[in-house]
Amino acid sequence: EEWSTARSVRSPDQLQLTEAELEEEVTRTLTADNPHIPQNIVRYSFTERAYKIVDDMDQTAIHFTLNGYLVHKDSDEGRRQSIRSKVEAEKSSAEEEVEASAETTEEAEVKDEECTEDAEAAEDGEGEGEGEGEGEETVKGAEIAEEEEPPPQKEPEKKIAYQFNFIERGTATYINPLREKGCQTDAAPFVTFSANVNQWEIYDAYVEEIERKEKEKEKEKAKRQAVKKEDKKFGRRLSCVEPQRIGSLSKIAKAAKIAERMVNLNAFDDIAQDFKYFEDASDEFRGQQGTLLPLWKFHHEKAKKLAVTAICWNPKYKDLFAVGYGSYDFMKQSHGMILLYTLKNPSFPEYSFSSESGVMCLDFNSERPYFLAVGFYDGNVAIYNLKKATPQANYKSSAKSGKHTEPVWQVKWQKDDMENNANFFSVSSDGRIVSWTLVKNELVHIDVIKLPGDGTTTVGPERLQLQMLGCGTSFDFHKKIDYLFLVGTEEGKIYKCSKNYSSQFLDVFEAHHMAVDSVSWSPFHLKVFISCSSDWTVKIWDHTIKAPMFVYDLGTAVADVAWAPYSSTVFAAVTIDSTAYVFDLNINKLEPLCTQLVATRKKNKTTHIQFNPTYPIIIVGDEQGLITCLKLSPNLRKKPK
Repeated sequence: EEWSTARSVRSPDQLQLTEAELEEEVTRTLTADNPHIPQNIVRYSFTERAYKIVDDMDQTAIHFTLNGYLVHKDSDEGRRQSIRSKVEAEKSSAEEEVEASAETTEEAEVKDEECTEDAEAAEDGEGEGEGEGEGEETVKGAEIAEEEEPPPQKEPEKKIAYQFNFIERGTATYINPLREKGCQTDAAPFVTFSANVNQWEIYDAYVEEIERKEKEKEKEKAKRQAVKKEDKKFGRRLSCVEPQRIGSLSKIAKAAKIAERMVNLNAFDDIAQDFKYFEDASDEFRGQQGTLLPLWKFHHEKAKKLAVTAICWNPKYKDLFAVGYGSYDFMKQSHGMILLYTLKNPSFPEYSFSSESGVMCLDFNSERPYFLAVGFYDGNVAIYNLKKATPQANYKSSAKSGKHTEPVWQVKWQKDDMENNANFFSVSSDGRIVSWTLVKNELVHIDVIKLPGDGTTTVGPERLQLQMLGCGTSFDFHKKIDYLFLVGTEEGKIYKCSKNYSSQFLDVFEAHHMAVDSVSWSPFHLKVFISCSSDWTVKIWDHTIKAPMFVYDLGTAVADVAWAPYSSTVFAAVTIDSTAYVFDLNINKLEPLCTQLVATRKKNKTTHIQFNPTYPIIIVGDEQGLITCLKLSPNLRKKPK
């Protein structure tokens, strides 16, 4: 009755709504946007040179933060901790096993002492007793003792240690008698003694074998040290030779080199004839298509396991080219090499240099063709002077002189400065483009420009927001305009830069979806440049237009591209599936005139391609350290009218 008579109580300030208003549905949408954030912030855009409203504002409002100490088990730190705990557990178990084995050896020694005491007591009893009666009494006493003895307890099975580890055998032996003396009271102990003697023979044989091997190792070490001493003495003798003697040695070396070249010309006479005189007559029946004729193959024993990372022709001697060896796999980094080959001697390099870090790039100086600039995987740059050929670089950067912190992907020589000092530029993954000048036998650096990142920031010490730099992978300077150059990045962008502006770019091209492997200005047309990328494409650009003029999809990652020196419309590219492509835009703007497999070995990737500046040949390098020289057929080297 009370519930039936109860009525709803309303507050005096409650709205009185009609039935229609009560049935009306009101939708409210919850968003993650901050309603108090400003909407009209304007910032200056250096790329568009105008003020722009900032659209992407940070909507995050942090109410509470707490630094935790939990580590995910699949992270690097978690794996280290788990491995550390396993190692500690193994150490503790090993210590427990050693303690247990020590206890067993102590018990065995106690048992041996008891056995020897019983044997001595038995001998004393036999010496004192005389006559048959006494003998019978001893027999009866023995029988009574046997009857009174309790049944023997079964010993628990013990773990058999590794038989050929003599340390474990020594600790696990329960009866380990001496080699010449032992107790022979009855037959059973005698058998154990003979078995132990056999074990000692095996042990002695293994010990002799180990000692013999150690002596052999010591002899080998002594031989190596003696050879090193002889080499040092020989080197000192050479340094002390008279100047006349050095001159005579150089004359002999020069004569030997000429003789070696003559022998190689005879050995490779058919290839030399093809290089000089052969012209593929079948091009007349192919229409517009052409072929590549394989000529020499250059390889060196010491560079077998290294990849070809750079190729450069000498600007003065047209038959001489330099090859850099290293590795693109950051997990398999080792030493590097620089080899200089000539077409006159394909069997052995003219110059050979080795380095502690892998070689990533190199370039000859056009005014001083004996200067070779080199960039390394560890971020260093160096200059080799071929006139003063020494095993190490003549000039090299260091941490004090501002070396890169990431691999150097390309180096390019530029004109001498106002004081006639040689200088070159380098680009690296650390985002820096650096100018290096050779001043008084030292490399002096100046940071020309720093590439911007993709907008991401990281939290540094004291919670400072650090700007991430971009990763430069390639660059090239304009052939006529001295201050203008292009930079390709790992993000796929190409920046048009100037030496005069260190904090501003002239233009940005959204060129590729993956890393730009190579970018190069045309040697004939002032506005045109070409780029290739791991996104399978080769693109030709006009630097005054944002969109590319030509796009070629080659079906796999493109490793390198190069313009031909004899025609403004011919270029060549190589892909990682060991295929070379030659295009001529004057004849066919859509498809290549030649598509040919260069490397026939399985799992081999071509890395670089270069045209010879004078002869109608190209050279291609691969990941297995092989350089292949190929001759262009007549259809591939037609010059435009």
